[in-house]
Amino acid sequence: MISNFQRSAGSLTQLLAQEGITDQRVLEVMAKTPRHLFIDEVLKHKAYQNTALPIGQGQTISQPYIVAHMTAILRAYGVTSKVLEIGTGSGYQSAILAQLFDKVYSVERIKALQWQAKRRLHQLDLYNVTMKHGDGWQGWASQAPFQGIIVTAAASSVPQQLLEQLDDGGVMIVPIGDVEQKLMLYTREKNEFKQQVMADVRFVPLVPGDII
Repeated sequence: MISNFQRSAGSLTQLLAQEGITDQRVLEVMAKTPRHLFIDEVLKHKAYQNTALPIGQGQTISQPYIVAHMTAILRAYGVTSKVLEIGTGSGYQSAILAQLFDKVYSVERIKALQWQAKRRLHQLDLYNVTMKHGDGWQGWASQAPFQGIIVTAAASSVPQQLLEQLDDGGVMIVPIGDVEQKLMLYTREKNEFKQQVMADVRFVPLVPGDII
């Protein structure tokens, strides 16, 4: 018997493939990850729509296409092991990363969201995500360098400390901008950084310093 969850998640991943997501491994992981566990009960009927949804505290769970796209970019640039996520949020993106990369480090400034995310990940038997309550602009210097960095909130300008925490050959995917936002890819070659615009996007802001 195919459950309603499997049917809905399967339909979503078919849509993502039609929208241009070609990484089959990413699609497989998203098809088996229960997105409805990461949102409030009142919104669960929208869990498998390709849209961002509120999760409280002024934050959102990202649109599934964006989650898939950003994750696929990391894989396309050879990231396999150590990933830093800025903005744990609901934990959904963390859950996808945990199934595709060896070790995930995730920073969240809102303690209540961090606690909920940890509970959900453990519910799914995902234990390779290490969390920190802190300022995302600062990254996680004591665990650097990282092969990949993924930022799930929009920075007004590129966070220099995050660039410095990239390993040689590493990549960072981050939305940049205030009113108009661009999804940017930064690649590090020794002490040189190259940048590339990947897409127009809309994210909640990456708030500096404000830990709650």
